[in-house]
Amino acid sequence: MSERGLVKICGLSTEETLEAALAAGADMIGLVFFDKSPRNVPMEVAARLAERARGRAGIVVLTVDADDALLDAVVSAVRPDWLQLHGHESPARCAELKARHGIRIMKALGVSAAEDIAAAAPYIAHVDRLLFDAKPPQGAVLPGGNGVSFDWRLLKGLDLGVPLMLSGGLDAVTVGEAVRIGGIRDVDVSSGVERGRGVKDTELIRAFVAAARRAVPGAAETAAEQGRSA
Repeated sequence: MSERGLVKICGLSTEETLEAALAAGADMIGLVFFDKSPRNVPMEVAARLAERARGRAGIVVLTVDADDALLDAVVSAVRPDWLQLHGHESPARCAELKARHGIRIMKALGVSAAEDIAAAAPYIAHVDRLLFDAKPPQGAVLPGGNGVSFDWRLLKGLDLGVPLMLSGGLDAVTVGEAVRIGGIRDVDVSSGVERGRGVKDTELIRAFVAAARRAVPGAAETAAEQGRSA
């Protein structure tokens, strides 16, 4: 866990919103490669956005049960710092991709009950970070970015030996309470900074980063470089 708390803005797809996230002090930016998502970004656009962000924030590529062909193409074109695996990827698949690409792995796991937290154990030895997101509503086509949350009390006092990140139903209003209740300082947002499905809003991005910083005492005084290398 970072002492200052990391802030990730996921699902960016335009230069304007990327620059808003970077100017606000986001530590990580997320680019989505999933055809069913309204945040899906063309490869050439993602590569261009990644170059603007490189050295200013960690670059995260989000995929959902992607095959080797897509992952090879994405890693080659975008050159991300992280692969965020947001599907049903097994611990073995995480280990395989980490070795294949020599890249840090963030595994997202859906949570609705305590047993979902326990299901994280097999991943610990094979990933660099775990992201706890709310399980999608019944019938949803997206594994994340649905604007729903879970009981943050399930995370209180949790220490799994790898850095943890919290997502699901966060926005500028709820992030402070989420950090206080769950005790996870590193946060990820997508729908909570949108004015429409898949459409990021620059003011909402700024407000979220500011609220996330206020949620962690002393965060605003800590150098942003710590987050970029985390």
